[in-house]
Amino acid sequence: MPHYVPEDSLQSPRFTGPATFARLPQVRTTDDVDVAFVGVPFDTGVTYRVGGRFGPSAVRAASVMLRPYNTNLDVKPFDVLSCVDYGDIAIVPGYTERSYQAIEAAVAPIVEAGVVPILIGGDHACTLPHLRATRSRGPVAVIDFDSHTDAWDSYFGEKYNHGTWMRRAIEEGLVDVRRSIEVGLRGSVYDRGDWAGLRTELGLEYLTTEDMFRLGPEAVAHEIRARVGTGPAFISFDIDVVDPAYAPGTGTPEAGGPSAHDLLIVLRHLTGIDFVGFDVVEVIPAYDPAGQTATLAANLAYEMLSLIALLRRAH
Repeated sequence: MPHYVPEDSLQSPRFTGPATFARLPQVRTTDDVDVAFVGVPFDTGVTYRVGGRFGPSAVRAASVMLRPYNTNLDVKPFDVLSCVDYGDIAIVPGYTERSYQAIEAAVAPIVEAGVVPILIGGDHACTLPHLRATRSRGPVAVIDFDSHTDAWDSYFGEKYNHGTWMRRAIEEGLVDVRRSIEVGLRGSVYDRGDWAGLRTELGLEYLTTEDMFRLGPEAVAHEIRARVGTGPAFISFDIDVVDPAYAPGTGTPEAGGPSAHDLLIVLRHLTGIDFVGFDVVEVIPAYDPAGQTATLAANLAYEMLSLIALLRRAH
């Protein structure tokens, strides 16, 4: 029986007690832990709407509705895995590179202890230190669900923000580009080469939103699995990949995206991959009046947890 499990919502109401992810105990330890949910309340790297620093608390509040059995994947993840809410990382508001140091310093020991971090942001700039924290596992395949490439060289002359993290991560040798893919690109861009350069310059593969509609969610998952192959992998899920009708609470929404349901199907078909980490980013509760974006983010994290549980159960 796993050591750390959620509060039983059949014994105590969901609206009681502190808001932790899925009502897990908040324990800052890696002993007897398989998965740690970590809040990364950082939004200094955004270029449009701010407020992602409040994302982790909103996602935790929404996650109290999660139940122990995943009907779609036929697994009770908390029966397989010992899980904790690790709390929030003490970022340095207004200072990107100092916050990066704090994030990496907090997450790296989790990875090195063999614990899988599921990181709740925060803006997408924080994925760079998330990946820096996986150095001990070698370059990882990155599956980036995003409506934007986040592979610019700079923005207003600055190298570190939510639009440049992928390029920086590749430059730092953190990404196995031969096994990595961006999924869901759409919207207007600055130049014809903005997407094509992913392949020709960086060696990344990508699927646009139109590709996703043409293929369907199960075939999209097949394309991802074929690209990733074997070896360590990391999912970064920018909530703006979802159509804003389903996820309005984000910083740079793009019209005409896939539904929440279709993206959940894609995730559920990514079984058997050696995931060393995940993040869900760009949730801004101020633009999420009914809480549907935070609810979706909590469910995405639950599906990620279930993928780990299935892999561990199989071994």
